[in-house]
Amino acid sequence: MLSPQTLDDADRRAVAAWAADCAERVLPLFEAEAPDDPRARDAIERARAYARGEVDAAGQIRMRFVAGRAAASASSPTGAAAARSAAQASGVAHMGAHALGAAAYAAKAVALAAPDDPGAAARELKHQLDSMDDDVAAALRRLPLLGEDRSGPLGTGLLTVGALGDAIRTLQREVGGRA
Repeated sequence: MLSPQTLDDADRRAVAAWAADCAERVLPLFEAEAPDDPRARDAIERARAYARGEVDAAGQIRMRFVAGRAAASASSPTGAAAARSAAQASGVAHMGAHALGAAAYAAKAVALAAPDDPGAAARELKHQLDSMDDDVAAALRRLPLLGEDRSGPLGTGLLTVGALGDAIRTLQREVGGRA
């Protein structure tokens, strides 16, 4: 049985485009630190290609770790968070819950880039919420709440704690996730 964090293919394609948008907003933070590393940009483009139906999930599954390794090219936690946002967007083809990871890492990157602005992450999350269409919101509502299902990224890993966990809880609360 598939994890409820997987979502069906149509839902994953819908949230892949939104996740790519989230990651693309912070991509300049990574590229400023690693201008010769194309992996994060490529991950975002592959997420968009998946969303458009141009590539299948199997091909994306094999590539999902490439952008994550790009985080090592960053010279700061800000750039690394931006690269991880792209990696999470790329991972949506494998498991829809990674869309929330892309959004959370993007909010973290924005917050790290503006340490004197305590509202930076909240404004980024508001932008993400405002930019999602009804299909994305409906798909995200089908995901289990953070920590409810241990069989995926919303289970017990890095996405469940700290700023990342807070961001995902906010997104799930605002879209009306499972109660």
